[in-house]
Amino acid sequence: QVQLVESGGGLVQPGGSLRLSCAASTRIFGAYALRWFRQAPGKQRELVASSTRGGSTYYQNSVNGRFTISRDNAKNTVYLQMNSLKPEDTAAYYCNYLPNAGNSYWGQGTQVTVSS
Repeated sequence: QVQLVESGGGLVQPGGSLRLSCAASTRIFGAYALRWFRQAPGKQRELVASSTRGGSTYYQNSVNGRFTISRDNAKNTVYLQMNSLKPEDTAAYYCNYLPNAGNSYWGQGTQVTVSS
Protein backbone atom coordinates (compact mmCIF):
# COMPACT_ATOMS: atom_id res chain seq x y z
CA GLN A 1 0.00 0.00 0.00
CA VAL A 2 2.70 2.47 1.03
CA GLN A 3 6.21 2.39 -0.38
CA LEU A 4 9.21 3.97 1.32
CA VAL A 5 12.50 4.30 -0.55
CA GLU A 6 15.67 5.18 1.32
CA SER A 7 18.72 6.70 -0.33
CA GLY A 8 21.90 8.55 0.55
CA GLY A 9 23.86 5.79 2.21
CA GLY A 10 27.42 4.94 1.33
CA LEU A 11 30.99 4.84 2.52
CA VAL A 12 32.28 7.80 4.50
CA GLN A 13 35.36 8.50 6.61
CA PRO A 14 35.13 9.03 10.36
CA GLY A 15 34.16 12.63 11.07
CA GLY A 16 32.32 12.93 7.78
CA SER A 17 28.65 13.58 7.05
CA LEU A 18 25.81 11.96 5.16
CA ARG A 19 22.18 12.85 4.62
CA LEU A 20 19.74 9.98 4.29
CA SER A 21 16.43 10.45 2.49
CA CYS A 22 13.22 8.46 2.69
CA ALA A 23 10.72 9.18 -0.05
CA ALA A 24 7.15 8.08 0.64
CA SER A 25 4.54 7.18 -1.97
CA THR A 26 1.89 8.98 0.08
CA ARG A 27 1.55 12.31 1.82
CA ILE A 28 3.36 12.48 5.14
CA PHE A 29 1.84 15.72 6.36
CA GLY A 30 0.12 15.05 9.65
CA ALA A 31 1.78 11.67 10.17
CA TYR A 32 1.57 10.23 13.64
CA ALA A 33 5.32 9.60 13.61
CA LEU A 34 8.32 9.35 11.33
CA ARG A 35 11.30 7.41 12.57
CA TRP A 36 14.75 6.18 11.63
CA PHE A 37 16.09 2.86 12.86
CA ARG A 38 19.39 1.14 12.28
CA GLN A 39 20.72 -2.37 12.54
CA ALA A 40 24.40 -3.27 12.72
CA PRO A 41 25.72 -6.79 12.04
CA GLY A 42 24.98 -9.06 14.97
CA LYS A 43 22.92 -6.39 16.71
CA GLN A 44 19.23 -5.74 17.28
CA ARG A 45 17.45 -3.05 15.33
CA GLU A 46 17.42 0.15 17.36
CA LEU A 47 15.59 3.45 17.22
CA VAL A 48 17.86 6.30 16.15
CA ALA A 49 15.53 9.28 15.82
CA SER A 50 11.82 10.02 15.88
CA SER A 51 9.62 12.93 14.86
CA THR A 52 6.02 13.08 16.06
CA ARG A 53 2.90 14.84 14.78
CA GLY A 54 3.12 17.34 17.61
CA GLY A 55 6.59 18.40 16.52
CA SER A 56 8.58 16.66 19.21
CA THR A 57 11.81 14.89 18.33
CA TYR A 58 13.72 12.15 20.05
CA TYR A 59 17.29 10.97 19.55
CA GLN A 60 19.17 8.00 20.84
CA ASN A 61 21.72 9.22 23.34
CA SER A 62 24.65 8.01 21.25
CA VAL A 63 23.64 10.21 18.29
CA ASN A 64 22.19 13.18 20.15
CA GLY A 65 23.86 16.38 18.98
CA ARG A 66 25.20 14.73 15.82
CA PHE A 67 22.05 13.59 13.98
CA THR A 68 19.00 15.61 12.98
CA ILE A 69 15.67 14.31 11.70
CA SER A 70 13.62 16.59 9.46
CA ARG A 71 11.01 16.46 6.73
CA ASP A 72 9.88 18.14 3.53
CA ASN A 73 6.12 17.76 3.37
CA ALA A 74 5.92 19.01 -0.22
CA LYS A 75 8.24 16.20 -1.30
CA ASN A 76 6.79 13.62 1.09
CA THR A 77 10.32 12.96 2.25
CA VAL A 78 11.93 12.54 5.64
CA TYR A 79 15.64 13.10 6.16
CA LEU A 80 18.32 12.10 8.61
CA GLN A 81 21.31 14.42 8.63
CA MET A 82 24.30 12.64 10.14
CA ASN A 83 27.37 14.61 11.16
CA SER A 84 30.60 13.69 12.92
CA LEU A 85 30.12 10.09 11.92
CA LYS A 86 31.86 7.36 13.87
CA PRO A 87 32.66 3.74 12.97
CA GLU A 88 30.03 2.73 15.54
CA ASP A 89 27.39 4.34 13.30
CA THR A 90 27.97 1.69 10.65
CA ALA A 91 24.65 -0.07 10.03
CA ALA A 92 21.74 -0.51 7.69
CA TYR A 93 19.37 2.40 8.22
CA TYR A 94 15.60 2.06 7.83
CA CYS A 95 12.83 4.63 7.75
CA ASN A 96 9.56 3.90 9.49
CA TYR A 97 6.27 5.68 8.78
CA LEU A 98 3.26 5.66 11.11
CA PRO A 99 0.25 7.43 9.57
CA ASN A 100 -1.57 6.69 12.81
CA ALA A 101 -1.02 4.69 15.96
CA GLY A 102 -2.35 1.50 14.37
CA ASN A 103 -0.32 1.26 11.16
CA SER A 104 3.38 1.03 10.40
CA TYR A 105 5.37 0.89 7.14
CA TRP A 106 9.05 0.21 6.51
CA GLY A 107 11.57 0.93 3.81
CA GLN A 108 14.10 -1.61 2.57
CA GLY A 109 17.07 0.12 4.13
CA THR A 110 20.23 1.87 3.02
CA GLN A 111 23.74 0.91 4.10
CA VAL A 112 25.98 3.37 5.92
CA THR A 113 29.61 2.41 6.41
CA VAL A 114 31.99 4.63 8.37
CA SER A 115 35.57 3.58 7.82
CA SER A 116 39.00 4.86 6.89
